[in-house]
Amino acid sequence: MPLRSDWSARTCSLARGLDVLGDPWGSLVLREVFFGNGRYDAIKKRLEVADNVLSKRLAWLTESGLLAQRPYKDGARTRQEYVLTAKGEDALPVLNAIIIWAEKYLDAPSDVSHMRVIHTDCGKPTSSADTCTNCGTRLTAANTSWHSLKRSNGPVQLALAPTTETEVPA
Repeated sequence: MPLRSDWSARTCSLARGLDVLGDPWGSLVLREVFFGNGRYDAIKKRLEVADNVLSKRLAWLTESGLLAQRPYKDGARTRQEYVLTAKGEDALPVLNAIIIWAEKYLDAPSDVSHMRVIHTDCGKPTSSADTCTNCGTRLTAANTSWHSLKRSNGPVQLALAPTTETEVPA
């Protein structure tokens, strides 16, 4: 269910990668799930996105293997929330690179529009997408947090892909 032209069979790795990660709405959905916000209504509210757009992006990210669904109870009703897969978690350096590049080169509309990538082990912001520029440690979802001034007063630890098959349905 491609969202646009299918680039999945291109010989260029960049084109194939952009086929999955190049959609702005898809990247924003991933941002929300990394922030631990994997429930449909919460994502919709945060992104202020139409149902049809969000449904297509969630389906695409799930079909592409970046997200999986996990059941949760909402009163007596069972619903599905979206969680990262290992493949989705491995997209973190791409999102970090976009954040860092935008902070460096694009004007923010207000003081609260800034976002930082923080290496939680040393507590310092980094200007590299995959390695802490302060201590040299490789960045992973387990040791990285994002500080969105609009979202919170301090850095938010990123969500991780579930580690067992029982945590994510097949």
